[in-house]
Amino acid sequence: MRLLIVEDNAELAQAMADAFSRRHMHCDIARDAGDAEILIRTTRYALVILDLGLPDEDGLDLLRRLRAARHNEPILIVTARGEVENRIAGLSAGADDYMSKPFHFDELHARVLAIMRREGGYKDRLLRAGALELDTEARQFRANGALLDFSVREGELLELLMRQLDRVVPKRVLEDQLFGAGDSLGSNAVEVYIHRIRRHMKDAGLSLTVQTVRGVGYMLQS
Repeated sequence: MRLLIVEDNAELAQAMADAFSRRHMHCDIARDAGDAEILIRTTRYALVILDLGLPDEDGLDLLRRLRAARHNEPILIVTARGEVENRIAGLSAGADDYMSKPFHFDELHARVLAIMRREGGYKDRLLRAGALELDTEARQFRANGALLDFSVREGELLELLMRQLDRVVPKRVLEDQLFGAGDSLGSNAVEVYIHRIRRHMKDAGLSLTVQTVRGVGYMLQS
């Protein structure tokens, strides 16, 4: 299960991500609305935790735009705006739930699970790109029925490309997804993983290709 935490307070965002990780939930972090929108467009999240006081845009505006664009990921607002009118505004804009800061993590976790029970989890458990299939729950890749052996990071990168088949995924998005916004990485780290993915797909006899769009990112083509 992958969650997105949209929170400009780096310390709080990392604390939430670490706590969810201990409960076997992987989290990505976006520091502002712009990065959050890119990630939501390119990745399927089980749930989004959204702060409203973002540095580049009010979180409510982002929420309304996402719903207008038919993004139906469950969204849980977690914010310092605890007044009743703010709760009504958030829920009316399309949030699935609303929590005020400060909060206890156990309650946050319980609310996330409650929302997921209502939503029924991922609706697209099986991803396909040509002859390549990914079971998103079992985390297994198959080509023509044969199991493929990808590392965790190779698999995460390939899943992101599969979800945006025949569309360019910016390199910056791949870096944030694989390593986190605060992690240090070499300048060619993504290229290394792309090279490994290409080799695995070639060995499996797949006709899929990963194209480099110079200066922008990468695109999986069928």
